[in-house]
This record gives sequence, C-alpha cells and structure tokens, in this order.
Amino acid sequence: MHDLLHQLIVDSLHTDLPAFTRRDVRLPNVKNKAHAIIGMRRSGKTTFLWQCLADRMAAGVPREALLYLNFEDERLTGIGTEHLHWMLEDYFRLLPQWRDHRTVTFFLDEIQVVEGWETFIRRLLDTERIGVFLSGSSARLLSREIATSMRGRALATTVLPFSFREVLRHDGMEPSRAWSRLPKAERSRIDARLHRYLTEGGFPEAQGLSPRDRRLLLRNDVDVAVLRDVIERHDVSNPTALRWLQRQLLANPAGPFSVQKHYDALRSQGLPVAKDTMHSYLEHLEDAFLVRIVAMHTRSERQRMVNPRKAYPIDPGLIDVYERTSAPNTGHALETVIMLELERRGCEIGYLRTRVGFEVDFHVRNPDGDSQLIQVCTSIAERDTHEREIRALAAAAQEYPRARPLLITLDTIPPPPLPEPLQWKCAADWLLDFS
Repeated sequence: MHDLLHQLIVDSLHTDLPAFTRRDVRLPNVKNKAHAIIGMRRSGKTTFLWQCLADRMAAGVPREALLYLNFEDERLTGIGTEHLHWMLEDYFRLLPQWRDHRTVTFFLDEIQVVEGWETFIRRLLDTERIGVFLSGSSARLLSREIATSMRGRALATTVLPFSFREVLRHDGMEPSRAWSRLPKAERSRIDARLHRYLTEGGFPEAQGLSPRDRRLLLRNDVDVAVLRDVIERHDVSNPTALRWLQRQLLANPAGPFSVQKHYDALRSQGLPVAKDTMHSYLEHLEDAFLVRIVAMHTRSERQRMVNPRKAYPIDPGLIDVYERTSAPNTGHALETVIMLELERRGCEIGYLRTRVGFEVDFHVRNPDGDSQLIQVCTSIAERDTHEREIRALAAAAQEYPRARPLLITLDTIPPPPLPEPLQWKCAADWLLDFS
C-alpha cells in the first residue's frame, strides 16, 4: 500500500490537467475550512475538483503544491487512516521545503471510502498548512453528516448538472453580451438550444447523445443512485415501495404531492408500508440528489407542514425518461429549470398560495435579502392562460408588496403591457442574467 501511495503521489504531481467545461459553482469564501463537494452521481464533482486545482495554478501556485488523489481506485481497497498519515508524511518527504512554510492543497476525491477519514482531515486542518477539498458520493457524504463529523471544520458545496449557461459554454455557444445586445440570429440559436435543454438536460455525459442512448444512460444513473445511495446505504427493507415512490416523483415534476396520498395509494395496491417509512424514503431520495423538495411559503410552520409539497427532478433530462405520455412536458421542464437555477443562485425557495386560492410558482428570497414572486409559463398567447397567470401573480403582489413580481415565459416575444408592478422576462434572458 505504501509503494502504491508513493507512486500515486508522484504520478499526481506530474499529471496534466484534463480538459473540462468551466462550472459556475460558488465556493464559500471562509478561511480555515475544508471544502466538501457534494451532489448526485455523474453531475461533475470530480471535474469541479480539477477546476479548483486549475484555478490555483492560474493564481500562481506551483503544481507541486497541489495534490489530487482519487480513493475510488480499486488498488486502494482496504486503505485506512494509518495509510493516510503515511501519505501525508511521504508527500512532505518529497517536498520538505513546503512543510510549515507555505500552504499546499490536497484534493481528495471519494475520500469517504476510507474509514475514519474525518479525524485525519480535522488533524490536517489543525496541525498543517494544508487546504483541503473533499468530494464523494452522497452514499457516504451528506451535508448534515459533514457538519457533524467534521465539527464545523468543513462547508458543503453542491454541484448540480450543467445549467443552461454551462451547456452553452460546453457547446461553444456562450454569449459574450447581454441578451438585449445580441443579434437576432444568435438569439434564435440560443432559444433553439434552450428548447433542447428542456428535454436533454444538463448531465455532462448525456450531452450530444441520441435520445435512445441518453434515456438509457440517465435511467442507469438513477438506478445506480437509488441502489447505492439509498437501498444499500440505508438498508431499505421495502425496495418495491421505494422504487414506486421514486417513479411517482420523477414522473410528475412540479406536481403537488403528500406522503399521505402516496401511502394510501400503496396500501390500496396491497403494498404494506408504514407512513414513517414513506417519510424516510422521501428524505433518502432528496439526500441522494434525485429530487428537490419545495414547501409552501407561509409564516405558519403548521401550514407549511400540512400543505402539499412539490418535487422537482435534479435535472430536466430526467423528465423525458420517466414521463408516461408521449406529449412533451415543456411547462414543467421549464419550471424545473427555473427552480434549479434559483437554487444555484443561493435563493430560499417556496411556492405560494394566495388567500383566495391562486397559486404562484415561486416565492424567492435572494441572498441579499430581497424577495421575488416568480410565475413560470411556456406562453401566455392564449387569452385564458394570460388571464390566469397574470391574475395569480397580481394577487400575490398585493399580498407581498415588497416582493418584485416577475413573469417568465419561454416565448421570446414580449406580451401585452402588464399591470403595475408586474414585470416580464423571457426564459433565455433570465437564465443568462444574474440581475
């Protein structure tokens, strides 16, 4: 094991950086903390580690001060904390001039396979001049467990599949100017790519695949995540009920759901399962980053608990995999994309129901403290749709006068003038703009 670790260290310090599409993931700017990179399998966590390493090289840090190791290497099976200590000492035997004089950075991928890794990382932070980046599968590395096991010494950063801007960057289509300053031909190309993104999604490996291969890949990724990150991790005793819940949530994106209704549906089909177990399964699926759950925005905790929640897939590409009808689900895919972008921007998200029963897709609190009301719709060209969406957003704006009401549509053509204070943006413009 020592010989192998020595060779891996030497190889790492001489490995060229792989090609990658740059991600817009924000790292917390907090000193003396390890960075724990978490997210669903195949969403790009390892690539993001290489991006962080490349950023340090671009800032002038020598390559020898940046060590990347992947502990999922099958040759490292059985590695323990005593080997991690030897790895540390061997690194500084190779580079003794760095120890206690300058800061080095370790990028430790899939570190969770090493039993007791937490104590080793805490010791690094306490006794060495070493910055630490960790990455791992949600099967063993959850944000709340990081907070507990690392005793406040690590901060979690979530990597989601490609955003729309990142997909454009991956395709070499990222615009260099604001939407309003783009020529009409470029706008048309971006708008067409957005329609594809709503179906194909943003998983890096799925880019450019045929529809058949893409669905096969994404279904396999979900199956592996459910098996490894839920069933095996939590020793699930009723995988049939779990799989049923998973399919229901992914097949009904942005739809309201309650555990009680799913519990009743399973019981009616002769599948006995405890209600508490259903609550646990829902939590496990969210921990594995398969779904994101949005509760109703209300000042009453009781109202938040008793009202239905909404489940969104972690990527719009999963909708096409689990949709039961052949009709495209463009509206819910767009709503999913908007919700995920709000999460990327660090917003607190809830859906809203007005006193008279109208529903608005999102009540949003931005990181700066400002609030927004966001209604998402593919098109309001139809009169009934226009009246319904505007009526709901206007009613919510009256109840929340400090929140900026915004209508987002897939259409790029501006709608008729909206009543004050309602504003409009096309989805492509909003997704490419942080203002």
